[in-house]
Amino acid sequence: MAKKIAIIGSGLIGRAWAITFARGGYDVAMYDPEAAALKSSLETLGNLLVDLEKGGLLNNQTAATVRKRIVPVRTLEEALADAAHVQENAPENLDSKRAVFARLDAIAAPDTVIASSSSAIPASQFTETLKGRGRCLIAHPINPPFLVPAVELVPAPWTEPATVERTRALMVRIGQAPVVMGKEIDGFIMNRLQAALLQEAFRLVEGGYANVEDIDVGIRKGLGLRWALMGPFETIDLNAPGGVTDYVARYEGALRKIALTQKEPPVWAGPLAEKVEGERKRRLPREELATRQRWRDRRLMALLRHLALADKEIGS
Repeated sequence: MAKKIAIIGSGLIGRAWAITFARGGYDVAMYDPEAAALKSSLETLGNLLVDLEKGGLLNNQTAATVRKRIVPVRTLEEALADAAHVQENAPENLDSKRAVFARLDAIAAPDTVIASSSSAIPASQFTETLKGRGRCLIAHPINPPFLVPAVELVPAPWTEPATVERTRALMVRIGQAPVVMGKEIDGFIMNRLQAALLQEAFRLVEGGYANVEDIDVGIRKGLGLRWALMGPFETIDLNAPGGVTDYVARYEGALRKIALTQKEPPVWAGPLAEKVEGERKRRLPREELATRQRWRDRRLMALLRHLALADKEIGS
């Protein structure tokens, strides 16, 4: 099997995917129509690899070794030549996706899988008219994929099962944790779950029930600790003596009563967003965002090291 991956778009997600595939042993051709953006992204990527090496998260490889596998290219044709898999990272805009996928489908070899990093737009909305639509699907990462392994694989109604299986196997080989969806839905799984939490977080702030930091503490020091180890269904399975059916018998009534108060989503934009922004700015000036983002990534690296050790000593 060919060992080349084409990365289309060198922004935040594109460079993160480049690191992920290169760390997994694949040669990566990285293309962006904006040469300056590509150059800047490669510089940032190099710094990230150094951090990953220091954190022991390059599979016993050096940053230099992984970096050598990532090669910038000047044309789309050069990027797609001999590629086994294409990972598209164009802006989250339907017209952009349609235009890019039309070109990718016209240029890529017939057996090349073409995946989109789209975070909410289903592939059926931009692949229906393509000759090679059966080899197209969504492979949506949780950012950054080199630290967060879950990746959603979402087929369009016409995506061939072999395409899904090839992509699933590829993700496993590079150390990702594929979540294979049976069919499309707007927002897929991760963003729908995240949206539900964010809607309620905004609602609680809007109603004056809690401030921004208290809600963040509730997740950071409460629910999030469990969620680093297990999902919502395993959580409830372990939270009642008799498992899921026991949990439902005990708590469904109370939780259903809460759900009835959550039907109308709050309006985020305007005064509510300004309130949340104001509280966050008091805790973190905007000029310190990039520094805090790097702090976040380093903390994630430390968490991954701990979880890997716990898997060995306790079991996963």
